Amino acid sequence: MSEPTENQPPLRVVVADDQAAVREPLAAMLGLSPDIDVVAAAADGHEVLTAVAARPVDVVLMDLRMPRMDGTEATRRLTEDHPEVAVVVLTTFADDDSILSALSAGARGYLTKNSGRQDIIRAIRAAAAGQSVLDREVQNRLLATARATPSAPKEPLPRDITPREREVLTLIGQGLPNRAIAEQLFISEATVKTHINNLFAKAAIRDRADAVRRAIAAGLA
Repeated sequence: MSEPTENQPPLRVVVADDQAAVREPLAAMLGLSPDIDVVAAAADGHEVLTAVAARPVDVVLMDLRMPRMDGTEATRRLTEDHPEVAVVVLTTFADDDSILSALSAGARGYLTKNSGRQDIIRAIRAAAAGQSVLDREVQNRLLATARATPSAPKEPLPRDITPREREVLTLIGQGLPNRAIAEQLFISEATVKTHINNLFAKAAIRDRADAVRRAIAAGLA
């Protein structure tokens, strides 16, 4: 995603993690970015919902394993009641059940806590812009899971998919992030994003995880 301009208001972010030793430094770190305003911190899913109900929020950075209400259930309720709020999962867990549950609940991004500051900030910006960002480890697990699923009849792609969009989908299916796709196709990241937006619209693809599934179903990965 492109860098924010000076005219854009800061993104309003809620940080959710049940451990204060994680939550507070994370909020402080994000607050150093001029285009991010951490408007609340939450220790569980109930506090997330309360925070979102109390003020405008653009993105929730969501841990999964929290008391009272976990991050997956909080994500599901946010998706239903506040669809304008994007959820980016930031968790220690990258097992198949956690990933699939969170994405099915409506999470727009999924990162592990091995992610660096810039990776987290890029994911927040991308999610606020309606894009999906998955940690490379998460993409690889989704790919492995999809490939291990018993084969089914291939799903043809819409006829108006261009050759370049097909190439992009193939590389998404291989687990490549946008930057690597741009390098492999000798195009800019902005052009990759344009192809992805067009591809998702034409093929009714919901997010990156769905794109991996569709690539495999179409025999491209």
